[in-house]
Amino acid sequence: MVVLGVVALLLVVGCTSSGDGADPGAGQPLSESPAASDSPDESESPPATPSATPSATPSSGSPSPAESGLPAYESSISRIDAALERRMRWSHRDGCPVALDDLRYLRMSHIDFKGNVRQGEMVVHADVAEDVVAVFRELYQQLFPIGRMVLVDEYEGDDDRSMSANNTSAYNCRRVAGTDRWSEHAYGKAIDINPVQNPYVKDGTISPIEGSRFADVDRSAGASTRFGVISDDDPAVRAFRRIGWVWGGTWNSSKDYQHFSASGR
Repeated sequence: MVVLGVVALLLVVGCTSSGDGADPGAGQPLSESPAASDSPDESESPPATPSATPSATPSSGSPSPAESGLPAYESSISRIDAALERRMRWSHRDGCPVALDDLRYLRMSHIDFKGNVRQGEMVVHADVAEDVVAVFRELYQQLFPIGRMVLVDEYEGDDDRSMSANNTSAYNCRRVAGTDRWSEHAYGKAIDINPVQNPYVKDGTISPIEGSRFADVDRSAGASTRFGVISDDDPAVRAFRRIGWVWGGTWNSSKDYQHFSASGR
């Protein structure tokens, strides 16, 4: 675990420990750059509602990760092996629209809300795995903070629990709430980032409820956003736009500020 120097002082927020004690497990590496480090200690992950602070997004004059003494970004892309399949018993089952052979397990460096470097985990469709790794490389280089990144299976596949824990996640074989239509997450081509700071908002409904205090923040381009908040044309939006994905913050009838997808849905 690496603690940022001067930059960390800009990132650190007052928070207490909470966690799941998850062991991310391992797959069969297909490509790696470089080898992923040991499993993250989720017991030091931040709470769902950290104190609001100025955005951690660096300006053009801010130091890069290398200049800040951070280790190089690490990532790996693996197939779903038998051990990981057992871990994914909540997020995948018979009848899902994508087979396990078409999914990939990612390990990726990210900076948490305490300014520590961690190795997060995520499952996505094989077709988008390399693009997703590139996006999170860019977020790491931009010092964009991500509170937590573990599989949704740590919450027994319960999307509400995962969001309330401020977990950044991707694959989950589930329906769109209130419909019989598969969610884009069921195809492994959608990612939710920092759900508490970036809630889903529609007709007065806010999900997760812990995100209520972030529902009305200014997310326009150039706005001075708070810690972990996604806004128009910020590093997260730009990085996903470069791979052709769409931000849910641009939707009309609802706003899904945490959500990015390949299809735009």
